[in-house]
Amino acid sequence: MKSKAAIGRIIETLKGIYPDSLCSLQYEKDYELLFAVRLAAQCTDERVNKVTPALYARFPTLESFAEADPAEVGQYIHSCGFFNGKARDIVACSQKLLAEHGGKVPDTMEALTALPGVGRKTANLILGDVYGQPAYVCDTHCIRITGRLGITDGSKDPVQVERQLRKTIPPAESNNFCHRMVLFGRDTCTARSPRCGNCPLKQDCDTGKKL
Repeated sequence: MKSKAAIGRIIETLKGIYPDSLCSLQYEKDYELLFAVRLAAQCTDERVNKVTPALYARFPTLESFAEADPAEVGQYIHSCGFFNGKARDIVACSQKLLAEHGGKVPDTMEALTALPGVGRKTANLILGDVYGQPAYVCDTHCIRITGRLGITDGSKDPVQVERQLRKTIPPAESNNFCHRMVLFGRDTCTARSPRCGNCPLKQDCDTGKKL
């Protein structure tokens, strides 16, 4: 497994490349981020950001979502894919937030993952971005790149990757590190054609050293 010194260099290099490690999903209210992450499943953040302004204009409050017909919600999110299931989850989640949490997005992993359509990846993102807690968001970019780097053992299981990252990435760095993985995965360490020749992390990358 990767040494602490190498991980430290990776973290600092990424900080230099991406000083503003922000989530690319656009939102104003906490629950809007929760819903946007659900919409982003099997869909790009760019597409979600094009869809949500009209969605939130039609349903401007959590109460309006809770009272909505899932079929109508589905019309607004159709282009995000899997819209029927996503619409049902958004409406059911709204109802549960109002009934059990006073309309507030909860701040624990247990409560978040009990919400319809919310898994550990979404819960970690909320805990990190909304509540400033240590969070390990293991999306496809994070799973792929940490495996290539040798920070994790190459597992594709998000739970296994999260467990390994909790042992290697300092809690204070965790949320920003995962956001930087997404950015790095989009412009350098891409899924199909990674730009290993010009990679700034090559010296500490298990995959890059083999080239």
